Amino acid sequence: MSEGTAAAEFAARLRELKERSGLSYGVLAKRLHMSTSTLHRYCNGDAVPAEYAPVERLARLCKAGPGELVELHRRWVLADAARGRKGTPAEAVEPAATAPAAETETGAAATGTGAAETQPEAPDDGPPQDEVPEVTDSGAPRPAPRSRRRTRTAVLAGIAVAAVLGGVTLGLSLSGGGETDGDGRKGPVGAANAGDGAGEHVTASPSPSTSTSPSTSPSAGKKEKGAPSASASPSAAPPEAAKGGAGQADAVPLTVRTAPYTWEDPCSQRYLIDRAPGEVPPPPLEQDVPAWTSAVGAVSSGGQYVQLTVQGTGAETVVVEGLTVRVAGKRSPLAWNDFAMGYPGVGCGGNVPTRSFTVALDAARPVVTPESGHRDFPFKVSESDPEIYYIKADASAYDVSWSLELKWSSGSRSGTLTLDDKGRPFRTSGNNGRPAYEFPLGGEKWVPEGSTKLE
Repeated sequence: MSEGTAAAEFAARLRELKERSGLSYGVLAKRLHMSTSTLHRYCNGDAVPAEYAPVERLARLCKAGPGELVELHRRWVLADAARGRKGTPAEAVEPAATAPAAETETGAAATGTGAAETQPEAPDDGPPQDEVPEVTDSGAPRPAPRSRRRTRTAVLAGIAVAAVLGGVTLGLSLSGGGETDGDGRKGPVGAANAGDGAGEHVTASPSPSTSTSPSTSPSAGKKEKGAPSASASPSAAPPEAAKGGAGQADAVPLTVRTAPYTWEDPCSQRYLIDRAPGEVPPPPLEQDVPAWTSAVGAVSSGGQYVQLTVQGTGAETVVVEGLTVRVAGKRSPLAWNDFAMGYPGVGCGGNVPTRSFTVALDAARPVVTPESGHRDFPFKVSESDPEIYYIKADASAYDVSWSLELKWSSGSRSGTLTLDDKGRPFRTSGNNGRPAYEFPLGGEKWVPEGSTKLE
């Protein structure tokens, strides 16, 4: 689907919701904490939001149903993906909100040579080779002018660095440096799950290996700046594979956007924090949760709601065969204070979206189970037909570190993707008996839960 078509269909959905609400752009923008012009650009198709959170808030404000929410998210995924392929600049995040870190997309490997980085200035260690130094009366050579020497040295150093980097890039493309698969073919070196721990990221894994750590190409000589660590999730094939190039046989045919800080609704979302109530800032907006939790060291309390957006990278159909829970550790629940995100007396409401699953982390062997009345795996995805899965994990007796593994197949190929929080396990802790706090609407501080007087 072209960028223009995907963006236009997404914008049409937004306009339909806006018109149905009967509210003006100004009123909606004020309630959504964004500028009127920004909302107008979204609804006209002139811009695609860089994050889904403001889109979901708009949809809920316009009383969109569960099916509409799912379809709207699907349209946003397609418009966002098309924008990325065309290189269209992302819409800036509203200044009123604290922007979470950018998503990392390892579904297409980053093969940059680093030429854009500023090179360090060459040391001032003598005159240029093509100059004859002056000799002083004492017989010692007179140093050349500093500015001229530094300029020539920097130019020579830049030429040398460019030549070395060009050789490294050529070596990588010729050797295909990376992991070998079961047939002895070379796979690509993947990009690590970079970023600073915020919100969402997109991950993929080489086929057919499972949890294979990427390695540095022998031709690189040493680990480059920003190279993946051994614990980082591996990635998919280079961009030429997605275009039908020589590496297509090794390309992973899908990507997964993992959002570990999604809220089912504010009323049910809680966090454990090892701080006194006076040291904890007010509840954040949902799009600001990644930065907020990182700043205070919060851990999901009682449950965690993870959203997975699965999309193919081409026209071919990919079968998502299932999800498996991997428990990295179980400990006693954290003895920290418990903070509720919902404001007392403010209703939340909510519906169970399609493709919803539960995980009982306290079980000896937790499994992914579909919500009552919902379909179980397998599902099919492609570039034009993504799927969205909602995983609700709960814990009461333990502090659990866990991750998910997604098994896929496409024709004769298959593989497993490890889904986690940017290379770290998800973490969910029970909260039974922990001191609990709430933040009154319009209040200035956290108070013991249940103490707010409602009018």
